[in-house]
Amino acid sequence: MKILARLVLGLVIFDAAVTAPTLESINYDSENYDSTLEDLDNLYNYESMPIDQTENEIATVMPSGNRELRTPALQPEEAQEEEEEEESTPRLIDGSSPQEPEFTGVLGPHTNEDFPTCLLCTCISTTVYCDDHELDAIPPLPKNTAYFYSRFNRIKKINKNDFASLNDLRRIDLTSNLISEIDEDSFRKLPQLRELVLRDNKIRQLPELPTTLTFIDISSNRLGRKGIKQEAFKDMYDLHHLYLTDNNLDHIPLPLPENLRALHLQNNNILEMHEDTFCNVKNLTYIRKALEDIRLDGNPINLSKTPQAYMCLPRLPVGSLV
Repeated sequence: MKILARLVLGLVIFDAAVTAPTLESINYDSENYDSTLEDLDNLYNYESMPIDQTENEIATVMPSGNRELRTPALQPEEAQEEEEEEESTPRLIDGSSPQEPEFTGVLGPHTNEDFPTCLLCTCISTTVYCDDHELDAIPPLPKNTAYFYSRFNRIKKINKNDFASLNDLRRIDLTSNLISEIDEDSFRKLPQLRELVLRDNKIRQLPELPTTLTFIDISSNRLGRKGIKQEAFKDMYDLHHLYLTDNNLDHIPLPLPENLRALHLQNNNILEMHEDTFCNVKNLTYIRKALEDIRLDGNPINLSKTPQAYMCLPRLPVGSLV
């Protein structure tokens, strides 16, 4: 019996060995390995593929619209645990969870058309660019806006609330709009405003401006005799550049800040200038070193009539001497 059992076991092992598949060794051809990778890259090179073939390739990736994705049903114990977890999560009055992330306002406040400002304009860090967007009003700006550009639009009025509470705002540039009206408190309460550019508009009167300004450009507007308040620039101790070119001014707005470097008044209607416009007639040793750039060309004024007015200046004003 033992000999017979051993014969049967030997036949079974021999039969299994005969029927088993033969193993072939895997051969990695190192010479053709790189070329194989290039062929793989070419397989997904859609730039050299015809348009129809590209569309077919993309379509094969999309799931069929007739197939339904089924999720496995929750076991009773899992469903009970999920309900308990939802009940343990605190909810606000409106049903929302305080832990849920809020994405409202990521693109800035919404405009009147319920459109995020930073989707309509371009927001980069603390700078907002709204140039050439056919805007007829200043859009709501993010609270951290420091530099605002809205040039070449159709804005007609600046309201007192347009820049309200923007305590970090340092520069406003509204060049080439249709602005003809500015509310009195539009700029005065901006504590960090340094540069104001309103050139090429239809402004007839300036509101009160903050004393923090260092650069003002209101050229190519319609400022006349009453367009600038008396002593409007007196307390702007850091004002360096004042550009009022191409307006209807008939006088130089006085007094001018001591640190002013450039004063451009060309192409206005200035008829006269006094000896104390720039200098101190009571102190003949006074020298105004900062003011090196004065432009009065294009005005009906003869600078040769008031030679004492330039004695304290490092350079003579540019203008007519006849």
